[in-house]
Amino acid sequence: MANTSKGRMPRLEDVAKVAGVSHQTVSRVVNHHPNVSKATREKVEAAIAELGYRRNTAARSLVTRRSQTIGVLASELSQYGPANTLLGVEHAARNAGYFVSIAALREVSREAISDAVGHFMDQAVDGIAVLVPHADTLAVLEQMNLPVPVVAVGSAGSAKVSGAMVDQRAGARLAVEHLVGEGHRQIGHIAGPPDWTDGAERAEGWRAVLREAGLDESLLVEGDWSAGSGYAIGRRLASGLTATAIFVGNDQMALGLLRAFTEAGVKVPDDVSVVGFDDQPEAGYFTPPLTTVRQDFEELGRRCMDIMLEEIESGAAVSSTVVPPQLVLRASTASPASP
Repeated sequence: MANTSKGRMPRLEDVAKVAGVSHQTVSRVVNHHPNVSKATREKVEAAIAELGYRRNTAARSLVTRRSQTIGVLASELSQYGPANTLLGVEHAARNAGYFVSIAALREVSREAISDAVGHFMDQAVDGIAVLVPHADTLAVLEQMNLPVPVVAVGSAGSAKVSGAMVDQRAGARLAVEHLVGEGHRQIGHIAGPPDWTDGAERAEGWRAVLREAGLDESLLVEGDWSAGSGYAIGRRLASGLTATAIFVGNDQMALGLLRAFTEAGVKVPDDVSVVGFDDQPEAGYFTPPLTTVRQDFEELGRRCMDIMLEEIESGAAVSSTVVPPQLVLRASTASPASP
């Protein structure tokens, strides 16, 4: 490592001296400015590596009046969907040069949300991403009138709060339309909790397809997203199965359902077809491999940060973005057996 003054971290000027360029050029490289030649960029990057230079974000924030920090308010992180949404947002934020401060709620209430947001404002965050998938969260955010951009992830947003979401209703439609296309006429649904936005939207997508096809909408039972609830529901359904297909609100509940059906001698997909939601990494290794709806959490994170940065940089009005889901066909669905 090249020498600098004793006890002092290397500065921008030190990098410029070693690279043989101006400190303005070093600044352009550090801030990923496009108007720098490849050769110059490589010289500066080599000098940065040699000196072990790290950008002084505290000093930079004094100049830009920005902390380069995004607050992320999250809940239900034990569940696959929220946890991977958080990872997608965090990854996108870091790629954009932002640090992430995370506040995980133990309970979803107006007081808890207000306290966490107040903590973020004390940190002078540049924006807040909210990953709290409950129906009343958006109303709480609207009433707070925050002075920084706010993106409600998993929501379409509103006139005051931007939104970034995977189209849950469209994903449910993909699943149920696939089952109708296979010839199923008795299609049940194991729904997530109704106070979750995702659970309510997936249930509405299921209902809409059945309504359009003139099919029975009564075959619905609520779970709690866990494999345990899917297993308990599966044990009850197996004793008097009337549906020939079941759309399950997430892959975890589908896993429990498959276990219960196997123990009861109900064959999937010979006796009943099963479709999940999320496409978690293990879904292709269930028995049988699970047909499911895939959510692109990385893309959702990128879209969230695109909106956030646009609002931070230009003061753009609130907006929303929707990521389309994808149906992944595997071995857990087939046409119903002939009577």
